[in-house]
Order: sequence, then C-alpha cells, then structure tokens
Amino acid sequence: MWNQGWANDLADLLIEAKIAVEEAIEGGGTTLDTATLHSIRVRYGILIAKGFTANPDPTVGKRHGYAKKAYNLLVRLDAQRADVLWFCSDFRAPFTNNQAERDIRLVKLQQKISGSWRTTAGARDFCAIRSYISTLKKNQHDVLGGLRLLFDGQVWLPGVAET
Repeated sequence: MWNQGWANDLADLLIEAKIAVEEAIEGGGTTLDTATLHSIRVRYGILIAKGFTANPDPTVGKRHGYAKKAYNLLVRLDAQRADVLWFCSDFRAPFTNNQAERDIRLVKLQQKISGSWRTTAGARDFCAIRSYISTLKKNQHDVLGGLRLLFDGQVWLPGVAET
C-alpha cells in the first residue's frame, strides 16, 4: 500500500531540487533561475495532485490506517508547499530539519538516562545552555569561546557586532 509512485517521484524531485540548489551555490548564485524554480513548483503540484488521486479523502469510505496517513501527509504537503520548497528560494534554509532533530536529541537522551528531570528549573537551564551552544554552532562561532564569554557575564548574540 505504501509503494506509491507519486511519493517516489516526489522524493526524486526534492533530491533533484537539492542538487540544483547545490550547483547554483557552487556557481556563485544566490537563487535558482526563474525557469528552474517554476518547473520544480509545477512538478511538485502535479505530484501532489497524483497523490490525491491515489488517496482520496478517507472520510468518503471511512478508511483507516495507512490510507488516512497517506491522505493526511498529502494535505500537509499541499498546504505547506512553500515551506517544503523553501530551500529552493532561500539558500540559507537547510534542505532537511536534521539540525532541529539533533538539537532536541540530547534532551530526550538525558530524560531517558535519568528517567526525568529533577526540577523544572534544571530542565530549563539545560535547554537554555543547549540552545546557546546550538546557536553558536549554527553561526560558526567558537563554542568554548562563547561559553567563556557567557560565564564571564558577556553573552554572544548573533547579529551583534563583536568587539
């Protein structure tokens, strides 16, 4: 049931778009050319339409499980198409959300190891420090240097001129 051609074609289109963005960046570009961007958006729409054809609204036949999940995915991909293709129009946007997943992974790991946080304040402090470290990394700033500044009472913030 999950082997649906539209899904495989959509995955191929997104990889193709990622490669086009990478090539544009390597060529010194800051945006995809209008024709390429338009082609990606049109093909995306066509594939979403194919998906809806293969997975009609599950309330019609009171379908459950996989059929409902596929339909719900299509609804999200359709409604959030600008967000899905954001990396094509803004090269600063990452292709994946892997960094966001990595940011929360340590919190979940800490919770699994200890079973829970002892205090809400401790959990907040841990999250604040992890967020600060993540921000330093995302801005290619020295983590140890940033932490030294923090503990010396000086907070490094992105976009603030360094002295």
